[in-house]
Amino acid sequence: MFRYRLFEERLAWLEKDEGGFDQFTQSYQSYGVQRQLGGGLLFREWAPGAHALFLTGDFNAWEKLSNPFTPKAFGKWELSLPPKADGSPAIQHLSKLKLVIKTKDGEYLFRISPWAKYVTKTLDSVTYDWIHWDPPHPYKHQHQRPLRPRCLRIYEAHVGIASPREEIASYKNFTLDVLPRVKDLGYNCIQLMAVLEHAYYASFGYQVTNFFAASSRFGTPDDLKALVDEAHSLGITVLLDMVHSHASSNTEDGLNHFDGTDSCFFHAGSRGEHSHWGSRLFNYGSWEVSRFLLSNLRWWVDEYGFDGFRFDGITSMLYHHHGIGVSFSGSYSDYFGMHVDEDAVVHLMLSNYTLHKLYPECITIAEDVSGMPGLCRPIQEGGLGFDYRLAMAVPDKWIQILKEVKDEDWDMWNIVHTLTNRRRGEDSICYAESHDQALTAACSCTSSSGSSLTASGGEGYLNFMGNEFGHPEWLDFPRRGNNESYHYARRQFNLVDAEHLRYRQLYAFDRDMNHAEDEYGWLSSGLAVVSTLDQADKVIVFERAKLLFIFNFHPSISYSHYRVAVQHAGKYKILLNSDEVQYGGHGRIQQDTKFCSEPLSFRNRPNSFLVTADNM
Repeated sequence: MFRYRLFEERLAWLEKDEGGFDQFTQSYQSYGVQRQLGGGLLFREWAPGAHALFLTGDFNAWEKLSNPFTPKAFGKWELSLPPKADGSPAIQHLSKLKLVIKTKDGEYLFRISPWAKYVTKTLDSVTYDWIHWDPPHPYKHQHQRPLRPRCLRIYEAHVGIASPREEIASYKNFTLDVLPRVKDLGYNCIQLMAVLEHAYYASFGYQVTNFFAASSRFGTPDDLKALVDEAHSLGITVLLDMVHSHASSNTEDGLNHFDGTDSCFFHAGSRGEHSHWGSRLFNYGSWEVSRFLLSNLRWWVDEYGFDGFRFDGITSMLYHHHGIGVSFSGSYSDYFGMHVDEDAVVHLMLSNYTLHKLYPECITIAEDVSGMPGLCRPIQEGGLGFDYRLAMAVPDKWIQILKEVKDEDWDMWNIVHTLTNRRRGEDSICYAESHDQALTAACSCTSSSGSSLTASGGEGYLNFMGNEFGHPEWLDFPRRGNNESYHYARRQFNLVDAEHLRYRQLYAFDRDMNHAEDEYGWLSSGLAVVSTLDQADKVIVFERAKLLFIFNFHPSISYSHYRVAVQHAGKYKILLNSDEVQYGGHGRIQQDTKFCSEPLSFRNRPNSFLVTADNM
């Protein structure tokens, strides 16, 4: 319980020295720009390596040194600006601002506040500008958060590509055009990527420059709040893809060298640099970094109404080697030792403690490829406290099979092993394809068999936007290597609307599968019990939530009298059949057929019956 002791010590320090844990984790209310009673403005920053700090912008005609900050203890700086004579704030809404950092070497650096709430970039600029966001009539949410789903059916989405047009789509477009589709499909949760501002669009949002700013390339902060609000009105939970594993190496519009040193928010030297990503690595043992990142989580929950987070790149955080060049064998020596970054582990425990203590319905999901034990166990047990982990081996296996293995050579045992080989007592989100596969595959690799087979492997299900109808193209963002083209940075929802195309058939299967799960709840039931795993027949049969799942993966053979085993005696009916014409099948099975079990023991189950198992 060494980790738990470290966690308790850090938590006790926060309670003692910062006026309470709640106040510490809401530091977005005291740092950056704060409107005071009477109309004055208070600026507070942490820049321990700075010699002096100034504020400049439209409000003072860009006089660089006319508004100096006052140094405070522990590397903090403060500046108060009184209101104008008419009582209005000294800085108007949408005014441009800059911090001026004077380094200890006498150099002047222009920087954006790490707490900036809105940044924009003009077409003729290469860097972002800090825009003072203080609307006279702030957006007010109209709808309450939906109740936490008993299980998650997640629609992973990127706002910018959520249109068939070759452009950067908007929050408004997503609200009007995509949310109704998500609702129709039966997903109860959306997971939004690339919301935190990132200067490089092609980074997919994983090179964050401004952690408190919603990406302005998609619209205003109010547009995003309206999106979340509308999702809530539809009963849809909204998760945010949170990147606290690293930060962009940009200096003028990012956190890198903010105070003129290579440390501040990050480790100094090579420890603060990710050799593969070219980004900066946070110093999770730093008091002020904890303030910044924990407050960042609460900001997105309190201000925008997000219901939880998917934490990206957890493996890079957990280990000093960041998972680079390491093969995790499953041995406990892989997960415990001097190579584990205990500061990062404790920080993740504090993150989950913060969210679950203050927002009991909050959902947290970890993206970890290492298989760290206890990742999704309660903190009081010494776990890290996440609710779910992503079953990342499943999509890798699925795409590997489709691209490298002949249909007749599919290994049924290997498929089932991949789906069920996970840590007991730790819930997982299973999926056939996420954004990772959409970026690396030649096309969407989702099918009715791939999506429905994941029913055996997790307590939640995830689909990346467009895969529900088998999007025909891969994903590639505009960049120098493709002449800045948006051709592949889009999702062609118009294909689903065309009645003469078969995309609508896979869409219909995905929709009906989600609605069936909503009714029968197999994801929130116990583990799947596999009764048939026949390599020669290419058949997999399993039971879950008193439902029977039958998959015939044989490329050419259908079975007309195939015996399947069941635990529960009774009369069975067809719930979902991929051979139905509406799903692109041949209609060989009568949908209203009833199957009566026999008390004939088969494959270690007390009952069985005969079915027709058509090949896919």
